[in-house]
Formats: sequence, structure tokens, C-alpha cells
Amino acid sequence: MYCRLVPSLVVWPDRESLRKSLPYAFRNSTFEKTACIIDCFERFIEKPRNLLGSAQCYSAYKYYAFDDSFVREVLGKKLSKGTKKDLDDVSTKTGITLKSCRRQFDNFKRVFKVVEELKGPLVENIRQHFLLPDQLARDYAAIVFFANNRFETGKKKLHYLTFQDFAFCAGQLINNWTVGAVDNIMEDMDVDLDKEFLQELKDLKILITDKDLLDQHKSLVCTALRGKTNVFNEMEANFKNLSRGLVNIAAKLINAKDVRDFFIDLVEKFIEPCRSDKWTSIDVNLYLTHYTNSAHILDTFKHHAVWTRYMGVIKSCILRMYHD
Repeated sequence: MYCRLVPSLVVWPDRESLRKSLPYAFRNSTFEKTACIIDCFERFIEKPRNLLGSAQCYSAYKYYAFDDSFVREVLGKKLSKGTKKDLDDVSTKTGITLKSCRRQFDNFKRVFKVVEELKGPLVENIRQHFLLPDQLARDYAAIVFFANNRFETGKKKLHYLTFQDFAFCAGQLINNWTVGAVDNIMEDMDVDLDKEFLQELKDLKILITDKDLLDQHKSLVCTALRGKTNVFNEMEANFKNLSRGLVNIAAKLINAKDVRDFFIDLVEKFIEPCRSDKWTSIDVNLYLTHYTNSAHILDTFKHHAVWTRYMGVIKSCILRMYHD
């Protein structure tokens, strides 16, 4: 059906009005030329019976797309028959059909099996082998990384975290703590954590076992923070406990069990104490920035490269996980 409208009946707002109605994320300088967003809906077609026509209509992106609520339930679990048997419960809990749950789980398992045999960057291998767009390939890389290292994500204290929170942290770990982060020739570079680096993390314990160094570190951080936050007294009072928490997490990462508890440790040893003292995310960012930088000024502290590599990831993950 076709009709022609009188031009005066079609009202197109001025640019300023359009900008005011845009979603908040599109109003900053990055999208300053954006005037409107056109939502292109999808028109479904009948699936051809012949194989060639069916193949031409196939969408790898759609087939490998998944529901965040589903992956959140299986993230970090072993991709085995045992987990697959639990999909009935996952389907009931998430409201996703059992057929869709099985398809998504089988896709996770298929990608995992393929990439564990490949050399090179994890995201790039997934993108090229399965012809997936960049963001979806990164999400699958996070799923593979969590399944390989068996990170704990199911405990009650972690329920507030979304899949995208964990996927962001996975990207930080892959880009900074794996073997591939420092050596592009190594095999399995983006799946396994760099054991040499994890071993070196034990050297950071000097920051909490040397009393003079601990006191000096506290003095430097508190001097930098004084007058810049409303929770300075809480920061000063809890400095040693928070520092022990962060450094002890580092020192124990050489053990597989402690690697699995990485996220629950961040919540229990840093995020929860800060929340109880009413820190904002701005306070957390300010504290971690000065806490990290001040260590480099300490006279007898020599492990600067390891400290920078460790705290860069810790700061990024905590800020992502710290929901105000």
C-alpha cells in the first residue's frame, strides 16, 4: 500500500531538539555529529529448501549469539556433560527455552575445543575461525578464558555482577596477565595465565611484611589523599587491612584454588569494606591511583614492573565491579 503525504504533515525537528532526545551515551563529544538513530527492524524470510539457498541465508552471528542471562549461569563451569545435564534448571531459572540453552552450551563447547588447539591471540582465532564480529568474538574469548581457569562466579556475593562485568575483567586478564601479553610466540598464550608472573607476585609481600615499608606506604598515600575525599578518615584507618588484602591476593595466585577465588577475594577483601564505609566509585579510583603510584616512591621497593602489571588489572577490575 502506497500513499503520498503532504510535506507539511511530515515534521522533522531541528538539530538541537534531536540532540536533546538522544540517549545519554550519544550526547558526548564522541558522537557530536549524531542527530538521530534509525532502528532497522529485521524482516524474516522463508527458509529455502535447497542447500545452496539455505546456506546463503545462514547467519553465523545469529547462530552463535547468546543470552547474557544464560551465560551468566554457566560462566566458569566446566563445559562437560555434567553441566549440560543441569540445563533444565537453567532453562527454568532464566526463562530461556531448553532448545536454546542446549544450542548456546554446545556453541560454547565447540568454540572452546577448537581454540584450545590453536596458536595465536584468542580473540583473533575465534573471529577468524567462526567469522564472528569483534565484540561477539571477545565475549566468546571471555567464556573460554573463564572455562579454562574455572573462575568462581556463582557465589551469592557475586550475583550482582553481570556477564559483561566479568567479560570486561577477562579482557584485562587476557591482555595483561597471560603469557601472550609479553610473548607473542608462545602457544596457548591467551588461555593460560603467565606462571612466571604469578610466581613473581610473591615478591610483593614485602609491602606488608616490612613494617617500615608498610608505614611509609601509608604515609605517602594518606598525604596524597588528605583533603580530596569525604571518606579520608576511613581510608586512613583501613589502609593496612586493605593493603594486606590486595597484596595477599597477589601472593596466593600461584595456587589454582586461589586463582578460581580471584573475584570473590576482590569482593570480600576490598569492595565490601569500601562499601561499608560508603566509598563512591570516585573515591575508589582516587585511592587505588595513589596507592599504586606511591609504591614506586618507596626507597627499598624494587618490584616496580610486577607491581604495575598487577595493579593495572586490579584497579580496572575493581572499578568495573564496584557498583555504586
